[in-house]
Parts: sequence; structure tokens; C-alpha cells
Amino acid sequence: MSSRIPTLDIRRYSEPSSSSDRDAFVAELGAAYREWGFAGIRNHGIPQSLIDGAYDAFKAFFALPADVKMKYHVKGGGGARGYTPFGVETAKDSKYPDLKEFWHIGREIPRDSKYADVMAPNLWPTEVAGFQRYGYGLFEALDALGSRVLRALALHIELPETYFDDKTNFGNSILRPIHYPPITTPDVPNVRAGAHEDINLITLLVGASAQGLEVKSRKGEWVPFTADADTIVVNIGDMLQRLTNHVYPSTTHRVVNPPGEEARKPRYSVPFFLHPNPDFIIDALPSCISAGNPNRYPKPISAHEYLQERLREIKLI
Repeated sequence: MSSRIPTLDIRRYSEPSSSSDRDAFVAELGAAYREWGFAGIRNHGIPQSLIDGAYDAFKAFFALPADVKMKYHVKGGGGARGYTPFGVETAKDSKYPDLKEFWHIGREIPRDSKYADVMAPNLWPTEVAGFQRYGYGLFEALDALGSRVLRALALHIELPETYFDDKTNFGNSILRPIHYPPITTPDVPNVRAGAHEDINLITLLVGASAQGLEVKSRKGEWVPFTADADTIVVNIGDMLQRLTNHVYPSTTHRVVNPPGEEARKPRYSVPFFLHPNPDFIIDALPSCISAGNPNRYPKPISAHEYLQERLREIKLI
């Protein structure tokens, strides 16, 4: 692999010109994730109008007075829904909290669902027109795109193409609009988002065209990844790393503070964290265990239990 993180055209998978091109896409996507844990996905089919509308609504919310935003902060809720203010989330093993505030949108499920006790209803700010329509519209669009990526990855590791479908259809997934404020003092001790790995199966980042995202290579070098405007960045999370016994690595990444005047501009990003259903058991797949790659996780764990462990580590609960 080169030192450049690959960007692939997902139409080669969903609208292939030939079966060989589809097979080649699966192979290239799998190779990108084995090497980097990251890839760019273009021609994803999500309308730019939906992305722009969502960003406009999220920016309008973050511009509200602090006391208005705090109406939507759920004390004791671990940030699962609604607003989380500055100075709360802290990257694992970091001394300082990240420089960000954020909102969480989760899956809409029937309130008599067996998952209702661990998947709270969404909150919607009444002060911002279109927040719910655009926010949940983007949630559903990224959820569908994530399912396509997982189907391709399933083929790459010799699973049925639809392996993940009934394991993520009620996943405790999260859309997280984030606001990183302007940095106005030169001696800030922390970065916008400290070096970390994601918790979930895969993360889809829409609007990653702003500078700041860096990915740690296998050689230990920090590689900037500023995607084209029409590209969604998709990376492996710890749950998929564990499920695949590290065939797909969950790569360390961070959001650094930009130099000079760029630091005085706010930064917004919207990752979608795709999770399995809460009762899904994360147990290393037989196709990912071999003499050269013995099972690193002999003790299975449910997706919900694993999520709770990690949320405690990053100080959200």
C-alpha cells in the first residue's frame, strides 16, 4: 500500500459494470481496511442537499445560547441522546478533555421494543427548524450506506453477503454532530479530539473536507486525511476489530488543532457510529482465526456490555 489512504467508488459494488469489477472492489476495500482501517467512499448517493441542510441545522443549534443548549443535556444519560457540553468527553488515557461540544441522534424504535431500556427516545430542539427532518434523514442515509459497506466486507472475509443485516437492523447507532470552537489562545494543552479508536463496528464521517483529521499508520506516522467534498470517510471501530480478530484493525486517529489563523475558525463534523444490536454477541469469527492469527478474545461479550465499558473509559458515564 502507498502512504495515501485509498478512496474507492462504491458504485463498483452496488452498480457494477461486471462481476469481476465488483469482486475487485471487494478485494480493494478489504485490502484498504487491512492496511489502514480507513478508506474514502465516493459516489455514495447521499444527496448534497441533505448533507448541507443537516450541517446548517446543526450549526444553528450550536450557535444558540449555552442556557438554551443545556435544556437538552440529560444528566446521568451518558450523552446517549441530546446535548453534551464542552469539557466532558476525554480520549482514553488523556489528561485533558477534547475541545468540542456535540449532540447525539439515535435510532427511532418502538417504545415497546425489547431494546427500549437501553435505547432512549430522541430529543429534538424546537428552536431550530429542520433539525429533526435533516438530522434523522442523514441518520437513515448513513445507516443504509454503512450496511452496503458491511455487505462488501462480509464477502471479503468469506461470510454471506447479508451476514450483518439482521445484526445491525436495531443497532444502537449514533449520529454525532460536533462543534469544535475557534481556538483563541496559543497555549491550549489539548487537541480538538485526542488520539483514540472508535468503539463501534464502523464509523462514517460526512463532511471530512476540513483539515485536521490524522490517521496513525502502521509505521507510527500521522497521515493527514482530508477527503474530497463528495467523499465519506469510513473507518473500522473496535467492535469490528474484535469480531474479526484484528483482520480489520481499529486505527488510532485524532483531530489536531490547525496552525495560524485557521485555528480561529470553528470546525464542524458529523460522524455516524454504526453499532450492532445491543444483544449481539461479539465473538471472534471462525473465518478470522488461524494458526497464524489465534483467537485474541476467547471470552465473548455483548455489544451493550462492551459499549458501557468503553463509555466509562472516555468519561461519558
